Amino acid sequence: MSTITIEEKTFDLKNVKNLYPAVLVKTGYDDTETTEMSLAWIDIESKGRVEVTGYGIFVVISDTEKHSFIYKDRAELNDAIAKLATQLK
Repeated sequence: MSTITIEEKTFDLKNVKNLYPAVLVKTGYDDTETTEMSLAWIDIESKGRVEVTGYGIFVVISDTEKHSFIYKDRAELNDAIAKLATQLK
Protein backbone atom coordinates (compact mmCIF):
# COMPACT_ATOMS: atom_id res chain seq x y z
CA MET A 1 0.00 0.00 0.00
CA SER A 2 1.42 3.36 -0.98
CA THR A 3 -1.11 5.64 0.74
CA ILE A 4 -3.01 5.86 4.01
CA THR A 5 -6.12 7.82 4.88
CA ILE A 6 -6.90 9.22 8.32
CA GLU A 7 -10.13 11.13 8.85
CA GLU A 8 -10.56 11.69 5.09
CA LYS A 9 -6.99 13.03 4.63
CA THR A 10 -4.76 10.90 2.41
CA PHE A 11 -0.98 10.67 2.73
CA ASP A 12 1.56 9.14 0.37
CA LEU A 13 3.65 6.86 2.58
CA LYS A 14 6.86 7.78 0.79
CA ASN A 15 6.42 11.33 2.17
CA VAL A 16 5.70 10.29 5.77
CA LYS A 17 8.74 10.68 8.03
CA ASN A 18 6.99 9.59 11.23
CA LEU A 19 3.57 8.22 12.17
CA TYR A 20 2.67 7.67 15.82
CA PRO A 21 -0.10 7.71 18.42
CA ALA A 22 0.28 9.78 21.59
CA VAL A 23 -1.65 11.24 24.47
CA LEU A 24 -1.95 14.99 25.01
CA VAL A 25 -1.38 16.20 28.57
CA LYS A 26 -1.45 19.64 30.16
CA THR A 27 2.03 21.03 30.74
CA GLY A 28 1.10 23.02 33.83
CA TYR A 29 2.25 26.25 32.18
CA ASP A 30 -1.27 27.49 31.47
CA ASP A 31 -4.68 26.00 30.82
CA THR A 32 -4.23 25.69 27.06
CA GLU A 33 -0.67 24.42 26.61
CA THR A 34 -0.29 20.69 26.03
CA THR A 35 2.47 18.30 25.09
CA GLU A 36 2.54 14.81 23.62
CA MET A 37 3.47 11.80 25.73
CA SER A 38 3.72 8.16 24.76
CA LEU A 39 0.78 5.92 25.50
CA ALA A 40 3.12 3.52 27.32
CA TRP A 41 4.28 6.27 29.67
CA ILE A 42 0.70 7.20 30.51
CA ASP A 43 -0.22 3.56 31.12
CA ILE A 44 2.82 2.70 33.24
CA GLU A 45 4.43 5.79 34.74
CA SER A 46 1.96 8.65 35.01
CA LYS A 47 0.07 7.22 38.00
CA GLY A 48 -2.58 9.93 37.63
CA ARG A 49 -0.08 12.78 38.05
CA VAL A 50 -0.95 14.42 34.74
CA GLU A 51 -4.17 15.71 33.23
CA VAL A 52 -5.01 14.07 29.90
CA THR A 53 -6.68 16.44 27.44
CA GLY A 54 -6.97 14.09 24.46
CA TYR A 55 -5.42 11.39 22.33
CA GLY A 56 -4.05 11.63 18.83
CA ILE A 57 -2.47 10.17 15.76
CA PHE A 58 0.35 12.34 14.43
CA VAL A 59 1.76 12.30 10.91
CA VAL A 60 5.08 14.06 10.37
CA ILE A 61 5.87 14.97 6.78
CA SER A 62 8.79 17.35 7.34
CA ASP A 63 10.31 19.61 9.99
CA THR A 64 7.63 22.18 9.20
CA GLU A 65 4.64 19.98 8.32
CA LYS A 66 2.84 17.86 10.90
CA HIS A 67 -0.77 16.71 10.85
CA SER A 68 -2.61 15.98 14.11
CA PHE A 69 -5.79 13.94 14.41
CA ILE A 70 -7.18 14.41 17.91
CA TYR A 71 -9.71 12.17 19.68
CA LYS A 72 -11.53 12.80 22.93
CA ASP A 73 -10.82 9.41 24.49
CA ARG A 74 -8.73 6.27 24.23
CA ALA A 75 -11.58 4.25 22.69
CA GLU A 76 -11.85 6.66 19.74
CA LEU A 77 -8.08 6.57 19.31
CA ASN A 78 -8.10 2.77 19.34
CA ASP A 79 -10.81 2.72 16.66
CA ALA A 80 -8.77 5.09 14.48
CA ILE A 81 -5.62 2.98 14.98
CA ALA A 82 -7.54 -0.16 13.99
CA LYS A 83 -8.72 1.51 10.77
CA LEU A 84 -5.16 2.64 10.06
CA ALA A 85 -3.77 -0.84 10.76
CA THR A 86 -6.05 -2.41 8.17
CA GLN A 87 -4.62 -0.03 5.56
CA LEU A 88 -1.04 -0.96 6.44
CA LYS A 89 -1.47 -4.75 6.08
